[in-house]
Amino acid sequence: MPKNRYLIAAALCCIAAAVAHLGCIVFGGDWYRFFGAGEQMAVLAEQGDPRPAIVTSGIVTVLLIWALFTLSGAGVIRRLPLLRTALCVVSVIFLLRGLGFVIIMPLFPGNSLTFWLLSSAICLTIGVLYAIGIAQSWRQLRSGQ
Repeated sequence: MPKNRYLIAAALCCIAAAVAHLGCIVFGGDWYRFFGAGEQMAVLAEQGDPRPAIVTSGIVTVLLIWALFTLSGAGVIRRLPLLRTALCVVSVIFLLRGLGFVIIMPLFPGNSLTFWLLSSAICLTIGVLYAIGIAQSWRQLRSGQ
């Protein structure tokens, strides 16, 4: 299967997002504030509370798993099980997060408007990269070629 540039770009975006989240764990409150995660998360991190690191570690893990599936779909690494399904689910998650942020904003009142706009634009962009990449490789993803 030829390498799919859109899926490679989507995987790199997931990896970059994972690294940014790791930076929040390593560098603490200032990074949580900079990325707009909310004052509560920043303060908890500064106080040494493990909850911000636990939540952020979960996000890092998910993003890296998604990147692995995406690299598999792009033809960079070996084929993983349930590849087409996984890529479609990830694409939908990114697209819904990018478009539906207004619905979930009230659930996270500590996050800044800048955070919502920027992170939603990023998620929408990544979702579009996935969608284009999946469309280009649809037959290969189905047949396992």
